[in-house]
Amino acid sequence: LEFLRSIGADRFDLTVLPGQRRRLLARAARRSSVTALARRDLQRRYPMLACLVAESAVGVLDETLNLFDRLLTERESTARAKMVDELAERARSTEQRQRLLDELLVLILDTDIDNDALGARIRSDIEPDRLVAAWESRPRRLFADHGHLDALIDQVGSIRKFAPQVLAAVDFAGGRSVSEVLDAVGILDDLYRSGVRHVPDDAPVGFVPARWQSYLHAAMMIEDRARYRRLWELCVLFALRDRLRSGDIFVPGSRRCGDPTALLLPTQQWASARDEHCDLIGKPADGHAAIDALVAELDDAIADLDNVLTDAADPGEIRIDDNGELVVPRLPAEPVPDGVDELRDRIAELMPVLTLGSMLVELHARVGVLDHFEHAGGVVTRPADLERNLIYVIVAEATNIGLTAIARAADVSYDTLAWTAEWYLNDDNLHAANQALVNYHHRLPVTAAFGPGTLSSSDGQRFPVRSQSMTARHMSRYFARGQGISTYTHVSDQHTTFATRVIPATAHESHHVLDDVLGNTTDLPIEEHATDTHGATLANFALFDLVGLRLTPRIRDIGSITLCRTRPKQDLIERWPHSGPLLTRRANTTLIAQQWDELLRIGASVKQGHVTASLVVSKLCSTSRLRNDVSGALREYGTIRRTIFAARHLADEAERRRTHRQLNKGENLHGLRRAIAYAASNGLRSTDHVSHTEQMGCLTLLTNSTVVWTTEYYNRAVEHLRAEGHEIDTDHLAHIWPTRHANINVYAIQTVDVDNELAQLDNHGYRPLHTPRPIP
Repeated sequence: LEFLRSIGADRFDLTVLPGQRRRLLARAARRSSVTALARRDLQRRYPMLACLVAESAVGVLDETLNLFDRLLTERESTARAKMVDELAERARSTEQRQRLLDELLVLILDTDIDNDALGARIRSDIEPDRLVAAWESRPRRLFADHGHLDALIDQVGSIRKFAPQVLAAVDFAGGRSVSEVLDAVGILDDLYRSGVRHVPDDAPVGFVPARWQSYLHAAMMIEDRARYRRLWELCVLFALRDRLRSGDIFVPGSRRCGDPTALLLPTQQWASARDEHCDLIGKPADGHAAIDALVAELDDAIADLDNVLTDAADPGEIRIDDNGELVVPRLPAEPVPDGVDELRDRIAELMPVLTLGSMLVELHARVGVLDHFEHAGGVVTRPADLERNLIYVIVAEATNIGLTAIARAADVSYDTLAWTAEWYLNDDNLHAANQALVNYHHRLPVTAAFGPGTLSSSDGQRFPVRSQSMTARHMSRYFARGQGISTYTHVSDQHTTFATRVIPATAHESHHVLDDVLGNTTDLPIEEHATDTHGATLANFALFDLVGLRLTPRIRDIGSITLCRTRPKQDLIERWPHSGPLLTRRANTTLIAQQWDELLRIGASVKQGHVTASLVVSKLCSTSRLRNDVSGALREYGTIRRTIFAARHLADEAERRRTHRQLNKGENLHGLRRAIAYAASNGLRSTDHVSHTEQMGCLTLLTNSTVVWTTEYYNRAVEHLRAEGHEIDTDHLAHIWPTRHANINVYAIQTVDVDNELAQLDNHGYRPLHTPRPIP
């Protein structure tokens, strides 16, 4: 970062170029060798280098801040683990003292023993050594955090290896609400630079959380200035980390930690876009009119729920129990029509058997998948064997067997495959190829049996990583002692994956729910989105509605969530005697009306791509900003939207089944991805975030290829069976999902001969169906 700033990279003004073009030139320069750059003419060489250093200045600054956050968090986790161990040891040692106390209480409560003789009786019945040992082993009193900060003090030495460099290299800014923290950061930076050991007497402490203030007070009382310095230093650094996460403190020039006020549409631009956005999402621009419509919508939903609760008679239905609690029974399995299992088996018998490479050759002939892989340096002559080499690279990355293994097995030069991966494998090319597959699948006639393409879902899937990575995190639940990443995928109701995002395994998945729904560039007309409980946050309910979409999650223990009302509770009970008592909290509609224009502005900023939804959720909706009126209004609005959803969801069993079915489709695709990435169980080979993104893009490409290929051959098998005189109900196809992959040999690595593979296809571009051997 210091080097890039020394050459002025942070001051380059490249706004004349669109952001996407800047990133393309920077990526081409990063992939080029010095020799290759030297061969380029000046009009290409210098724009590429300028974009490279300018993008690197921003990227390295963000990586610095990311590492600062990660290293502090790792130390915090280490200290917490130590604290838990000490608490467990404390509990074990306290057991002996508890037994001694029980014996003492027996004597003290015995009324037959005189008060004057009690002391002598205690000393005679209980050995003095036990009393002395109990007194000497008495545990010290714990502070409010159970000793967490005490355990963190041991980490100060390792924190000082990086914190001084970060404070010296990064400029922090913020509003008046964080002035004390910024002042403390400046003082700490001066202490690091000067080597002074003691904190000035006037150093601010008002930002220190209540659970840690007693530590500082105790150190001050005993005048232990060395301990006070370490405690105050930790409080400053963790306050800085938390304020950076929430956006209260920002870093000029950073994408990850930039000024949150710059996230939204500028005032002048919003004034001209307000009416258009309101028409687009069907909301009034006036806050009071919006509240009237919202209250009417809530009343209708509560009325529907009340009707269901009134008519409930079966124990398997949603009902109110004798204690007035809402009981939501588990949804029974969806009935499968007669004949579906037999049809599934007949179709499976007709499916051809092939390898992943053969499947890509066939799909490229019909869809042109590989044509979307363009050279990173621009338009160049495509090598003769490029299609074959691309197939090897995609299969090697998706299965995680690596280029070395597939080069050896296929008798292809490793250098050739490495060159192909370097110049043709990138996120943009993979996104274009996947988009082509999704659009092609959407146009197939049989695809409509799976769904109209208006419903999607998202979920995360974990993969272990072999070595250290900026994105990888430790999670004992999934990776034992290792580290791993999460791939957050968005799936349509037609079984295709239209977005894949690599995030840290410990990241909040709820932040990324809306991003790729709005970023959908396929032909899928997504209107509704389903998630598990992770996505059912108040911010997501509010944002989905503010951009004109519906969020329909499957919430665990939905009967116990807090439902809100907009009028006195007694009025609701009189009007809706069954559902009215469930509305336990009154929403602040006045605040929503006051901040309605700002809520619309947030929605328009997200809708138009001025800011990502993940940034809005992580910055504007963070816990530390809830005192902000806009954040509070967004939370209140999300509470009402969640109540409306819950009432409708509980009153409509068909909607609950649709959500459940869609999430099951996502789980089935998880299984397909695990089968294709069969060599990933020991950890992904790649280490950096870009390589992880490309590898998961290849996995998504093969997953979508399998779904598209299987759907087409399902249709051909059905036509074949009908031609033989079998009656097949089209509705049955909705229960036969194209995620089945038993006929695809994912383990085979063989030489891909493109011409030979194409020769096996008929005039329509398909291979013949498999002919089952007759049963003797």
